[in-house]
Amino acid sequence: MLASETFPAHRFKESIFKPYSANGAASVDDLASVNKTLTSAATTSSSSDTHAAIDIAPSVEFETTRKMLTNNSCSSNNNNNNETTDDMSGFVASHPAAPFEGFIRACVDEIIKLAVFQGTNRSSKVVEWHEPAELRQLFDFQLRDKGESQDKLRELLRETIRFSVKTGHPYFINQLYSGVDPYALVGQWLTDALNPSVYTYEVAPLFTLMEEQVLAEMRRIVGFPNGGEGDGIFCPGGSIANGYAISCARYKHAPESKKNGLFHAKPLIIFTSEDAHYSVEKLAMFMGFGSDHVIKIATNEVGKMRLSNLEEQIQRCLDNGWQPLMVSATAGTTVLGAFDDLVGIGELCRKHNMWMHVDAAWGGGALMSKKYRHLLNGIEMADSVTWNPHKLLAASQQCSTFLTRHQLVLGQCHSTNAAYLFQKDKFYDTSFDTGDKHIQCGRRADVFKFWFMWKAKGSLGLEAHVEKVFRMAEFFTAKVRERAGFELVLESPECTNISFWYVPTSLRQMERNPEFYDKLHKVAPKVKEMMIKKGSMMITYQPLRQLPNFFRLVLQNSCLEESDMIYFLDEIESLAKSL
Repeated sequence: MLASETFPAHRFKESIFKPYSANGAASVDDLASVNKTLTSAATTSSSSDTHAAIDIAPSVEFETTRKMLTNNSCSSNNNNNNETTDDMSGFVASHPAAPFEGFIRACVDEIIKLAVFQGTNRSSKVVEWHEPAELRQLFDFQLRDKGESQDKLRELLRETIRFSVKTGHPYFINQLYSGVDPYALVGQWLTDALNPSVYTYEVAPLFTLMEEQVLAEMRRIVGFPNGGEGDGIFCPGGSIANGYAISCARYKHAPESKKNGLFHAKPLIIFTSEDAHYSVEKLAMFMGFGSDHVIKIATNEVGKMRLSNLEEQIQRCLDNGWQPLMVSATAGTTVLGAFDDLVGIGELCRKHNMWMHVDAAWGGGALMSKKYRHLLNGIEMADSVTWNPHKLLAASQQCSTFLTRHQLVLGQCHSTNAAYLFQKDKFYDTSFDTGDKHIQCGRRADVFKFWFMWKAKGSLGLEAHVEKVFRMAEFFTAKVRERAGFELVLESPECTNISFWYVPTSLRQMERNPEFYDKLHKVAPKVKEMMIKKGSMMITYQPLRQLPNFFRLVLQNSCLEESDMIYFLDEIESLAKSL
């Protein structure tokens, strides 16, 4: 039996409120009364308003909607001003009426079968690759005046899955996200079904309190004082979280900038690593600082910010009459996975009264592990932290947080007190209307998938996940060291991204001169092309300053085993054997 068959029928545009019985459930008499009243109302509706008062008899409602869903080619009759159901020309109300249930279930079954299970099976391709011109011919991108049939829509659903990259596949190790966590997936589906926007308590009461709980626990894990005192917010990505840090730092230093902007102010300088995520520079440009006011600090041989260079640049800033505003340290750089010296950076920030931000978008998940949290020693000194659970903890995209030790700064910095949304005379405690402290208006309930996943696994389960991916990273690193033709970029990577070269047999006897490095530079792009066209795996590559292109394996999917690590090496070697 379909779920919709168990519900009393209802009209699209009219409703009758019927109080529940004392025990909290609607009685048979209540439902019968509602059904009788609605039936009477539908029977007396004028024929000129048929589509506004569709008969509530289930068979009639189903048949009317079925026609709307399947007959999208009916012609409009504009001979008079009265609309009827025959004049709707394929109109389908944006409401899950009973006839939609079969379609919804069929689509969800297709997604579960093809995307969730088949798409993540090791025997399946990671991607079926086509060039843009070819893909335009294979897939129907065209939008038309008349809607498509349900059969066509299901076909498009299947084709969308077919031609998409399966980022949940175990052999998708291309970015700082991967995997399909079943609990996070269910959580994301539920929030899409509820379609909330988390800005006022009245429209998102449960998710508002849930955010408060999850962010408080994350602040406690970071080590902020008094058991996690402070504030925070779920953001649309780590880049925006880093932008919040810049905004809060500016307000904390110069609260008048909220009204006056940066005009006539002393230049405010942001310091970050040369290996930091590009969002620090981008958001500084976006917020009017200008890229020249973002000073990139040199890194050492393992990718950590050089504190000596940071001190030099701070002093140069002071000598020029500029204002050192903040340091954005990184806990897990994008390429090498390096963790900056947070204790040393924290001491410099205190010395010069600068805001300390830690971009732990990637490496923050290590905080869940007693074994690996030492990588982030000193993070408790930070004024703010970016931490993305959709990265190392493998929650579904997107799941990003901004955390700060300062309880009021988000609201003070960003509030505008829009009277149409944040009225102060509401009947409940409006301190739970959190929307005025963030720069968005509408905001997804990204908290739920992470909360649901955390509830399912517990903190110990998240710890076990983190330690599993670190263990696989250490195993892979050991295999690279001992295997002919493979060379590590860093002998001892700190995080779960492992950077390495593969030197084909044809190059192994060459002298290590510019010609050799030019040839080596071309190996990774060619191997990447072959693996994508084959669909066997996806791993990224990049150069770094003077270093030629190298592969970067990124691990955060805890379903991976030692046999998968061997597969990655075997596949790269096999693809490169002809080079």
